[in-house]
Amino acid sequence: MTTIERARARAEAGERLSLEDALALYEENDLLFLAACARAAKERASGRSVFYTVNRHINLTNVCSSNCPLCAFQVEAGDPRGYVLSLEALEARLASARAVPGLSEVHIVSALHPEEPFSYYVEVVRRVRAALPAVEIQAFTPVEIVNFAKMTGRSIESILSLLQAAGLDGLPGGGAEIFSPRVREIICPKKATAAEWLAVMRTAHGLGIRTNASMMYGHVETVRERFEHLLALRDLQDETGGFQAFLLFPFHPAHTRLGEEYHLQRVGAWEDLKMMALSRLVLDNVPHLKAFWVMLTLPIAQLALGFGADDLDGTIGEEKIIHAAGAQTGTGITKAKLAAMIREAGYEPVERDARYQAVAGGAR
Repeated sequence: MTTIERARARAEAGERLSLEDALALYEENDLLFLAACARAAKERASGRSVFYTVNRHINLTNVCSSNCPLCAFQVEAGDPRGYVLSLEALEARLASARAVPGLSEVHIVSALHPEEPFSYYVEVVRRVRAALPAVEIQAFTPVEIVNFAKMTGRSIESILSLLQAAGLDGLPGGGAEIFSPRVREIICPKKATAAEWLAVMRTAHGLGIRTNASMMYGHVETVRERFEHLLALRDLQDETGGFQAFLLFPFHPAHTRLGEEYHLQRVGAWEDLKMMALSRLVLDNVPHLKAFWVMLTLPIAQLALGFGADDLDGTIGEEKIIHAAGAQTGTGITKAKLAAMIREAGYEPVERDARYQAVAGGAR
């Protein structure tokens, strides 16, 4: 049996894929075969259900000491475009969020501000918890957690425990990018290492903090480095079981130094869908795969439901980081629109909370 014959047989049977299997399937480029296998894997995991949620994003600051070439959102300290969301402005956002029917999640990510104290971030979590006691607080990527630890001299476990005591429920999966040290030296040389990112997630899982995982592709990485990244996530999931969802982030090069220096273009829909299907097949132990419509566009996110995805994320409301890099999607969508997209794809829309439990009375 050849390598590709073995890989196809394993994918079709729902067996675990090796690095060589994934590479062979990628190179074969049989998109419809991958779609069929990934759709079967999705339906084994979550049946005919496709999830969405009512959520709000808050970006606390764009002032960052990391200055990553991949980022169009960050500015350096002293830049007139820089901002830090004051606690008073946060309270106004929370007052608005309280009026959102069925709000399930507040998602908070920011930059690595060189001067804002850790106490500010703890207070943000406290105020969100006080204002929205029943809402899931998913805040701060592992990159931010590592930065807090370095700022304060505390351990990762101590930082996470303090945030958890203030009301933190989960961590978003951002900042993973590509784990390859070669790639990180080019795209984010001052940011947390892959080992640090994985260590934060391992510690979070040990504390009972639910997390997502992610990968950003379509820049200077090789295909092999993509799959090595996915296998590192799969290995950690085998160890802890703490990842509840995985997100694929295609790189948006507009307004980034990385895009300019390497003359990068946004990858196409074929690549998005091929990687979606292969991610579903490789990450056989991660329950949910998100088609994050803000990154993918609504049409590709809907198509991704036929390529292994089972979650369209949520209504968002506002998003700054991806749009700074040229994303042309809107900043919000109604849950009725999300439900309609799911039905059109032939699946059952399920409004969920942050633990993937169906919300009573949610649009279906």
